[in-house]
Formats: sequence, structure tokens, C-alpha cells
Amino acid sequence: MNLEEKSKEVRRVFQELDREIKAFLGASQLTCLPGCGFCCSNPKVSASVLEFLPLAFDLYEKGKAEKALELLESKSDSDWCIIYKATSADGEKGFCSDYQNRGLICRLFSSSYRTNKAGRKEIITCKKIKSANPELFETAAEQVNIDMPIPSSSGTYAQLYNIDFQLTNDQMPINQAIRKALELVLNYCYYRDMEQQDPSESL
Repeated sequence: MNLEEKSKEVRRVFQELDREIKAFLGASQLTCLPGCGFCCSNPKVSASVLEFLPLAFDLYEKGKAEKALELLESKSDSDWCIIYKATSADGEKGFCSDYQNRGLICRLFSSSYRTNKAGRKEIITCKKIKSANPELFETAAEQVNIDMPIPSSSGTYAQLYNIDFQLTNDQMPINQAIRKALELVLNYCYYRDMEQQDPSESL
């Protein structure tokens, strides 16, 4: 697969995952708190390059890729994700400005499970959701081990590994992952467009 085909495959995985997440949220009623951006404000969130190819291609198609790359190059390791828009001074409140193109880590957190040493499913979520809805959380924690639908974190990552192991396996701070995805897409599109150019245009 070329880079564009890989991006389309990632988007296909995301679309299926979104359907699974919707089913889980509907069954559990466990959703992020309105306006909360606590997780997004953490600059140490790790991500892979592959999960941000759809964002990078979308930015390129909208003519925003180079501007986004310039913005990323001005950021330090202590800055949060560039598509997160904080609405509070401490960054703990805010919203995702490109929710459709958010990464895999952003989709899975609070809406997926991991398997513990005892072989039971554990919901991957944050303390804020647990403390705000303790009864809902306890019920969901039991029901996911019975019949409540919930996406598998490792299972979803396995699907990305099958698309491109290297671009999934290399985990890095989220802004670095976005930057590398943009660089790959810009390079790919430059050579793709050169190949598609009418030979008479170069005369």
C-alpha cells in the first residue's frame, strides 16, 4: 500500500471503531465530562504517526498542511496537542478542534478495555469519569465482562499494526507524531503530483 491507501485503511478502522464506541457509550452512559480537556492538556500523551495520517492528508487537501507544520515547529515539548483548544488558563477545559481526525489514542481512552492478569476486561478511563459517575462506572465495569459491548484497545492497535507496523510501533509525544505524519504526507504528495503532472507543462 502507498501512503494514501494506508491513510484510507486507518480511516476505515476508525469508522468501525466509532460504531463500537457509540454502542459502548449508549450502553454504559459513561461519557467525558462536558468541556473537560484534562487528558488532552497532557503534553506527554503518546501517539503513532500512522494514526495521524488521515489528519495530515485532510490538512493537505485543505491547503493547511504547511501552516500546521510551521505551528508545530514553534511548539516545545511542554505544549499540548495543536488541535486541542484550551478554554481555561490551566488547559484542563477545552475541546478538540478537529474531532473527526483525532488520533487513535484520543478515540480509545475512556471507551475501550484492556485485559488484566486475571483475564478480566478493565475499562481504560480517567479518575474524573470514575469519580463523577461511580455507580455507572461500577455497573459498566461488571457488564463489560458479561455482555456489554466495548472496543478492545489491543485489538484496535493490532489492526493498525497490520497496516504499517513501523508507523504504529514507534510511539512519541502527540505533536511529534502529527509533525512526522505531515512531513510524510507533504513529501508523498509532492512526488505524487510531480508524477501526475502533464509532461507538456514542464516544457
